[in-house]
Amino acid sequence: MATDVLTGVLHRWQRAFNEHHPAEIVSLFSQDALFQGISPRLRRGPREIFDYYDRVTRGTTAQAKVLSAAPLSQVVVHGFAEVTFTAPAGDIHLICLSIVAKQAEGAWLIHQYHAATRN
Repeated sequence: MATDVLTGVLHRWQRAFNEHHPAEIVSLFSQDALFQGISPRLRRGPREIFDYYDRVTRGTTAQAKVLSAAPLSQVVVHGFAEVTFTAPAGDIHLICLSIVAKQAEGAWLIHQYHAATRN
């Protein structure tokens, strides 16, 4: 179940990311989400997450794969994924992603997102 939840959330995130729809990406996060992308600044909430994704170069794509997932409760799951970002010029950036999702109002939302580069 946990793997299915994270796979579903990341599939929706990937589609919105690849289409460069920051508002749609933000809708996948809880209102009190903590977000650590590939920058030194911790971000909180919809406005800061929107600003982060709005700055991503158009044409950049992501391919996400869940590596491990487990439930923390009936309404919270956590896990790890690998994400391959491809820039428009073809540069590839490999990312490890730690993610926590929680169920709220019948939907699974990203509650915590932490990305780190990998070699």
